[in-house]
Amino acid sequence: MSRLFLFLACVLGFAVVALAAAGAHLFPGDALFQTALQMQAWHVPVVLAVGVWLRVGGGVWVRAGGGALVLGLVLFCGALYAHAVTGVSLGPVAPVGGTLMMLGWLGLAVAAARG
Repeated sequence: MSRLFLFLACVLGFAVVALAAAGAHLFPGDALFQTALQMQAWHVPVVLAVGVWLRVGGGVWVRAGGGALVLGLVLFCGALYAHAVTGVSLGPVAPVGGTLMMLGWLGLAVAAARG
């Protein structure tokens, strides 16, 4: 499971660099695109840390929290990217993704508190 999170962190990190380059040329100053980039960039190190945490023990709360965080990140950022590129809102996808990200953070907090 740790390999999966380490792999996802690398893919998400690659994507944020590629999207930042594309966004600078195609969507300069677009607030939705910039918000998605920032949120993705801030969370890549966390996904990487989840992979490391699972290598040294982790547990169910780390897996659940990390999974919710990654799924939420994909939904939240994906919805913002899609809206910025197409102008079409995906409805509740972004709020659901944001909620999953918050639940992911809470899951990681529980894992940390349980030691």
